[in-house]
Amino acid sequence: MITIEVNGKPIEAKPGEMLLTSLRRAGIHVPTLCHMEGLFPSGACRMCVVEVEGRPSLMPSCAFPVVPGLKVKTHSPRATDARRTIIELLLANHPDDCNFCVRNTDCELQRLAAELGIRQRVYMGAKNDYKMDVSSPSIVRDPNKCILCGKCVRVCEEVQGVSAIDFTARGSRTIVGTAFNEGLNVSSCINCGQCVVVCPTGALRERSSISNVVAALEDPKKMVVVQHAPAVSVTLGELLGIKPGKDIMGLMTAAFRALGFNRVFDTSFTADLTIMEEGSELVQRLTQGGVVPMFTSCSPGWIKFIEQFYPEYLPNVSTCKSPQQMMGAVVKSFFAQREGVDPRDIYSVSVMPCTAKKFEATRPEMSRNGVPDIDAVLTTRELAQLIRMRGIDVNSLEPEDADTPFGERSSAGKIFGASGGVMEAALRSAYFLITGKELENLKITPVRGLKGVKEARVKVGDLELGVAVVNGLMNTRRLLDSLKAGRNDLHFIEVMTCPGGCIGGGGQPLGAVQDNVKARMRALYQIDRDAALRTSHHNASVKRLYEEFLGHPLSHKSHELLHTHYAPREVLW
Repeated sequence: MITIEVNGKPIEAKPGEMLLTSLRRAGIHVPTLCHMEGLFPSGACRMCVVEVEGRPSLMPSCAFPVVPGLKVKTHSPRATDARRTIIELLLANHPDDCNFCVRNTDCELQRLAAELGIRQRVYMGAKNDYKMDVSSPSIVRDPNKCILCGKCVRVCEEVQGVSAIDFTARGSRTIVGTAFNEGLNVSSCINCGQCVVVCPTGALRERSSISNVVAALEDPKKMVVVQHAPAVSVTLGELLGIKPGKDIMGLMTAAFRALGFNRVFDTSFTADLTIMEEGSELVQRLTQGGVVPMFTSCSPGWIKFIEQFYPEYLPNVSTCKSPQQMMGAVVKSFFAQREGVDPRDIYSVSVMPCTAKKFEATRPEMSRNGVPDIDAVLTTRELAQLIRMRGIDVNSLEPEDADTPFGERSSAGKIFGASGGVMEAALRSAYFLITGKELENLKITPVRGLKGVKEARVKVGDLELGVAVVNGLMNTRRLLDSLKAGRNDLHFIEVMTCPGGCIGGGGQPLGAVQDNVKARMRALYQIDRDAALRTSHHNASVKRLYEEFLGHPLSHKSHELLHTHYAPREVLW
């Protein structure tokens, strides 16, 4: 470590690291608009400029490496004036609809204007008049609110390996857009929503389904059921003033009932069901010479990615629907029959940490006889908004349990929310299905954590399985390319579209704060550690569903309801 001087005081820094990193570690706040932790600095926004002794110009702290003897002023009049001017220029042609903007009170541009004391328009510019792109079932683009920070472009290209959007045109006409300025619906966009999470303004947002859900809740002819993904209960509290990583499962269930939902189901139940089907499919492939490695299929952004970019590997993808879609299918079949309700009179809502789930619910493969498995998908953010709209204080509620028959779950189903969770849950049950014995140590440490690629060798009876866990599709692209190049030592691969898995999904709290993502992961694994039921194959409610309705894993009825197929997809780049 070396010592540098900042604002007249010494702080420690690592030689060669960027100054902004040193400042943040020392607790010194310097504003940014374009900086993305973990990516090479672009220095595009210039908000982080500081005065460096001996330098005639202000220097961007995100792209300035520290050296011994460095003397810096972070909030000198010169640096502060430069930041004010940048914000004033950005506001010159920015829309004046803050009261109606989805990001009102949660907008980085708005926050920085307040922080810098900007209370009037200094510069007047011609307003942009771009058309909104509402073509996607998941994401809405409003180019008029774009400040050209480049975060969405970078996360799409460098983290997800998709490059559905990029800077187009030149100079003052520069805009972020799709190929040929077509809609997102015909682009290579995978609907993951990572662009929404990093966007500092309202230029990108999820396509809201709140009004549709509210209309269904107010329709006396509809039975409205809701399911919630494993990651939601350990995240929702952040949006309601509760510390990150707090599991509020019982309070959230009570809030659903206070909102008017007729039934509350836990998607972790169908995560257990997915394990029974997917684990059985893996065993079948391993023992009967099927196509390996087998890829998981519960992340819809990944499914669209492989359809577009690697269709030759579609036979490797599990035929299982995602837990969301499995729940939708059994609700409108088994549950509808049991309750004596026409499936068309059931309005099935899912709450997911994912914007791509909105796209998944609209896929033609996810309906039967013209009745969709899922009618509406809300993100975690939308659920928090709905709770606030209805004036519900979750802290005043008494915890409640989910409804039967789809309310019981194992902790194996719950850890689906973290990268490596599907793999760990599947291995616990695959071991039992192959050997007839329980895995001695249910905690499979090599597949846990936020690392982009994790690999392990797992002994299952006489088989030694090579397994890999990947999150973030640029990491997935690299792994697929290694398979194309001849790698053949893997049998089972879990792919999660978003960094960290569902806990870092595109429908989660904005800003992608890594400490919060880690807190969500810790909460899921604590639930698993403390649970009495930790394997999917011992879930009594899942067993009962097979006995009363499905028969057995991979049965004809299971294939009819719980499995599907995918096909190559042609899109504009």
